[in-house]
Amino acid sequence: MNPATPSPIKIARRGLMLVISSPSGAGKSTIARNLLEADPEMSISVSVTTRQRRPSEIDGRHYHFKSIRDFEAMRATDSLLEWAEVHGNFYGTPRDAVEAAMAAGRDMLFDIDWQGAQQLQEKMAGDVVSIFILPPSMAELQSRLHRRAEDSEEVIATRLANSRAEIEHWREYDYIVLNDDLDRAFSAVRAIVEAERLRRDRRPGLFEFVNGLLTENPF
Repeated sequence: MNPATPSPIKIARRGLMLVISSPSGAGKSTIARNLLEADPEMSISVSVTTRQRRPSEIDGRHYHFKSIRDFEAMRATDSLLEWAEVHGNFYGTPRDAVEAAMAAGRDMLFDIDWQGAQQLQEKMAGDVVSIFILPPSMAELQSRLHRRAEDSEEVIATRLANSRAEIEHWREYDYIVLNDDLDRAFSAVRAIVEAERLRRDRRPGLFEFVNGLLTENPF
């Protein structure tokens, strides 16, 4: 009879803040959704936004949809960890939920643009792991936006016009993933997450574990 597989040793670690950005249509939201479904240790940071809800979106799950007045009140009371204006709408990250997750050692996923990523890196650089998703071509980016069929032609034109400026910020990210194939891009993101979780400076529990090893007498 084969011996039972031992239970994994739990070593306390600090949660990481995983930032995924891309121009609209490059695939960040799909990759983020797949990561949440596949990884029980990852939680999504649900942003607040002033833009109109799309038919496929659920308030409180995809975004917290707010009026401009409510958003400005949150910003004025420092209730947002970061915020940005994108395509004429405001987006922001509620502070309380993120701080609670980090204190509990849970990983938080941020599906945000480069402006929000900059603010998080400035405030919590040691906790942030940033990934920028690139499309294989601008023609494919345009095609994906049309296939999504959730935005008007005017909105699609605005997103395409802004995409080049967004891509210019690729150098500010830790990792760059080319989404020419969704499965490959998703595998690359998962590999980045697993490697970052093993970093020594994210695992304060290693001090106690290693001290136990060094003082252990197996004889």
